[in-house]
Amino acid sequence: MNTEPIKNIKIDAVILWVDGNDEAYHSKLSPYLDEQPNATKSFNSRYVQVNEIEYSVKSILKYAPFVDTIFIVTDNQTPPFLKQNQHNDNYSKVKIVDHTVLFKGYESNLPTFNSRTIETCIHRIPELSEHFIYLNDDFFIINPTTQSDFFTEKGFPVLRGKWQKFDTKKKDKAGHKKAQDEAAKLLGFKKLFRFKHTPHPIRKSTLTEFFNENPEIFLENIKYKFRNKAQFLPVALANHLEIKNKTCRKQTDLQLLYFRSYKKPLFWYKFKLNINSKNKLFMGLQSLNKSPEHILNYITNWLTNRFN
Repeated sequence: MNTEPIKNIKIDAVILWVDGNDEAYHSKLSPYLDEQPNATKSFNSRYVQVNEIEYSVKSILKYAPFVDTIFIVTDNQTPPFLKQNQHNDNYSKVKIVDHTVLFKGYESNLPTFNSRTIETCIHRIPELSEHFIYLNDDFFIINPTTQSDFFTEKGFPVLRGKWQKFDTKKKDKAGHKKAQDEAAKLLGFKKLFRFKHTPHPIRKSTLTEFFNENPEIFLENIKYKFRNKAQFLPVALANHLEIKNKTCRKQTDLQLLYFRSYKKPLFWYKFKLNINSKNKLFMGLQSLNKSPEHILNYITNWLTNRFN
């Protein structure tokens, strides 16, 4: 193994995105909803967006300028801000990758409405660099970063999280932690190095080599159109492979400002955004579409000012 330091490595970014407000998307989704009999508002909210993708892209452009290409993975869609700025050089780094490209050779698994299924294929993006940062569209970089915030001098990922015991409760839900547990168990771990909603540095070869050696695991994880309790999170798989091979640096400080509820008074969000954000690198805004209008307006104005 080459242990020489790597300077100025090429780093890409990958974001999964869907416009759940799109009528064409709803038409594609509707015939398969019978497979998801317990669909809830929470389930449906995964597909509803309030333009978070624009802020996510702008946050990378401003606070991670070393990123080479930003790949947005979609299902025959293009974010409105890119349509409106087709000839804007500010977005020359951004490329759209359709699901048909990711699933080339496995088209029978399309359409899919399952981020875990799609994540299992992100290493198949053509021209994706060896080192890349994976984000959801509600992840944002809110202060200046450098390559070393994501990869070591040797090119190993910086993994943010902490060790936790496996969840021993019997649950039927395909929860986020359970899907991480499944990845760790798959590799023989007795506990989980759990990550939260921060951008995830990944080496393409880590996933490529594992799935090439274990094609049956790959095929099993991409067969589900909706989240299933049998699935594992590919990011967690990559993380635990790096830990197993001692090719990473673990960090307990997430450097994260995270919102998942919008029921507090406005002044609380103002304090968090304007004071607590100063010593954080990342922010997650889960289900921002559920926010009351006055809080939503404040947060989106804050994002606009932050990234312009």
